Amino acid sequence: MRIGFVGIGTMGRPIAECLVAAGHRLTVYDRNPQAMAPLLGHGATAAADNPCEAAYAAEMVFTSLPGPAQVEAVALDPETGILAGLRKGGTYIDLTTNSPTTVRRIAEAARKRDVAFLDAPVSGRPPNMTVMVGGREADFGHCKALFAAIAANVFYVGPTGAGAAAKLVTQYLGYTNLIAAIEGMLIAAKAGIDLDTLARIVPVSAGQSRTFDNAARNILNGSYAAGGTLDIVAKDVDLACQLARDAGAPATLGALASDLYKRAQAMGLGQQGFPAVAKVLEAMAGVELRSGGSQ
Repeated sequence: MRIGFVGIGTMGRPIAECLVAAGHRLTVYDRNPQAMAPLLGHGATAAADNPCEAAYAAEMVFTSLPGPAQVEAVALDPETGILAGLRKGGTYIDLTTNSPTTVRRIAEAARKRDVAFLDAPVSGRPPNMTVMVGGREADFGHCKALFAAIAANVFYVGPTGAGAAAKLVTQYLGYTNLIAAIEGMLIAAKAGIDLDTLARIVPVSAGQSRTFDNAARNILNGSYAAGGTLDIVAKDVDLACQLARDAGAPATLGALASDLYKRAQAMGLGQQGFPAVAKVLEAMAGVELRSGGSQ
């Protein structure tokens, strides 16, 4: 299949590589020409000028971008956008963690051009990641083989925007839980509990969670390492809180978490791994979380 792929970043590149490995012919576009270079070595073609060029000869186009503003610009620009180039009968799949409102706006623009649209945000890393798909079920059925090439877990969630909403819920759960995990460690540190001992207790107790396990490992060693930046997480939590407001649902924990991530951004930590939000809470508590009991 002829596929256009726009956004060759941290997630876009390995997903595009999976599609190439599955035998598809890719035309790729990224604002940074260097980002495309590794894929060209695997047989992909570069669209030199704009997303429209990547879409023009494609049957299907994927986007994997930082957020709603970037997707809207790439999709809807009347001269250089994807929908300006993708032909009638084509399909546009957005893999971005996006706003359901933006997704529905783009889907309506696609419908007017007789283009199918699926919101399909992802979690994890290809080829073992999870995809949550919103859109017409018939369009999802048409694309199942493509999703199988990039993900181990593929869920059809419901109509347009449902995939984006499901992803935001998972982000809300994960990144509010991270704040709780950090606060729990700070309570332990202030109470004189050895944090290495706590890290062994929690996985076999009522507080067990993968989020705590990762937080303990990446904060206590001082690396604050993560697969995503704090800027991306702050954006996702903010979008999740907006979803809650739109849906009329409470998001009290999310509001507190969002404030802490924004404080971390104000401290200049946005491009660090998202566990760096711990530095805000450490400053509030007057203690540094470190392995070996040294605070």
